[in-house]
Order: sequence, then C-alpha cells, then structure tokens
Amino acid sequence: MLLAGDEEYRSEESLPQFGKILSQRHGFTCTVLFSQDADGTVDPNNQTNVPGLSLLASADLVINQFRFRELPDADMKHFVDYMNSGNPMIVIRTATHPFNYTRNKQSPYARFSYDAKGGGWGGLTIGETWTYHHGDHGTEATRGLMDGKHRQHPILRSVNDVFGPTDVYGVNPDFPSDAVVLLHGQVLKGLKPADPPNLTKAIMPIVWLRDYKGESGKTSKLLTSTIGAAVDMQSEDLRRLIVNACYWLTGLEVPKKADVTLVGEFNPTYFGGNKFKKGVKVADHELK
Repeated sequence: MLLAGDEEYRSEESLPQFGKILSQRHGFTCTVLFSQDADGTVDPNNQTNVPGLSLLASADLVINQFRFRELPDADMKHFVDYMNSGNPMIVIRTATHPFNYTRNKQSPYARFSYDAKGGGWGGLTIGETWTYHHGDHGTEATRGLMDGKHRQHPILRSVNDVFGPTDVYGVNPDFPSDAVVLLHGQVLKGLKPADPPNLTKAIMPIVWLRDYKGESGKTSKLLTSTIGAAVDMQSEDLRRLIVNACYWLTGLEVPKKADVTLVGEFNPTYFGGNKFKKGVKVADHELK
C-alpha cells in the first residue's frame, strides 16, 4: 500500500511509478491511495481526505509519503491499527512529519502532530520529526554516502550511486542511538551530481532502520529515507534501495541487482509548493 499526500515533493507522481515498478517488475500487488477532492481529483493540498485507508487492514507493507495530513479520526484509526499490527513501513521524505493537527486539537490522534511533545508520530516511531533544512533548500543537492559498518546490508545490495537534487534534512541532536544508519547525506554546492561537496556542513543520516513497538506489543520494522522527492527518484540506485527494502521488510530474498527500470514515461515535476498537475483523477492511475 502506497500513501501519496504531500504538497511539495510530488508523491502523487513518484508513488504510482513505484507501484508500477513493484507490480510489473517484481510481482507485488500494489494500491496507491491519494489525497483527493470529493470528485476523485488528486489534490495533494487536500490534507483531510485520503479515501481507502480501510485497505490498510490487508496490507503487508506500507510506503508512506504523507506530509501535514489531518485525517478524520475514523481514517486515522485504520492508520494506527496498521502501526499496531507489527507490519513494516517505509517512510519517505516528509513522512517524518506526516500529521499536523490545527483543526481538531481535541482529537485523540493530535498527539501525532509533528509539533506535539516528543516529536509527534515521527518522534515516537522513527525517532525523528521535522527539524530543519541542513542543505540550502533549492540550491544544494544531496549525495548519498554508504555507511561502512552496514555496507553489506541487503537493502544496499547493488546500491552505489545515490543522488538527488533535494537538500539534506538535518536531524535532532537526540537522534536515536538504536537506529541503524544505512546511508548518510553529503551536501553539495549545487544541484548537479558533479558539483563539489560543501565541506563546511556535516553529513547527516538520511536512510535508517529502526524498530517500533506498538501499543499492541508487536514490533514493526521501519525504514526511513529523507531523500525521496519525485525528482530524486530519477536516481536508479535510490529506486533500487527502496525496492530492496520492500523485499527485505517483507521477509523476501533481495535480488542480486533488482530491476528498477521505469515503466512508461516518468517526467516528474520539480519540487515546490502547489505545483501539482491539476485535473488528474485517481482512476487515471493504472498499475497493472
């Protein structure tokens, strides 16, 4: 199950492409849920309506790319029930801060708001919420650096060259010590792969694993990747890392070199607020 709902990084474009890669190249059964208007128009600016969340009850894996959603309590219950199921989740970019409660602060789920005590949902689960742009937003890109201790982890199999034009996110000083960092982000002095590194800025964790023990007592494995805008997903090895994670998190053998060839055309819109393609209907997205 893939959850698309952010106003800036074009998950409504990248997650359908990922669904196609996972279903057509690897045999996964995929469903993408979108933030949308009442008429079925995909609208990432609609923070309160993501139809279909009841389907989470049958999901084996969720790829989450929400940002600042405030869903009705009945829909949030489906999300929380999934988190308590012990099943895994991949958290991409802004899903470190997937919820922002400004309308219904009395909701029992307002504790998941990104600015709630302890970092809200992100602080509770993956150990990180929204902090700051470490690289200059829109002018400094990200080069992925493999962590030497975990270079042989199956999620990094045949992953060598990760680059994305979005900036490195900073992490809090209390970044969890139990997180297994697979990839660090180096800030570049520009937006091209060949641009030199900005050596005045420290590397930051950008891909890590962490276990989360839910209220049910069951433990879920979570992979976080703070690199992952639609334009970042033009990086073949970043796509491969995410596909590898889908295999590993679901207990399957990771391929020697996963096929992440794009399915059809993929010309993602550059990141930036409100720059989505209007008029696209949910029914227009076909994964099979």
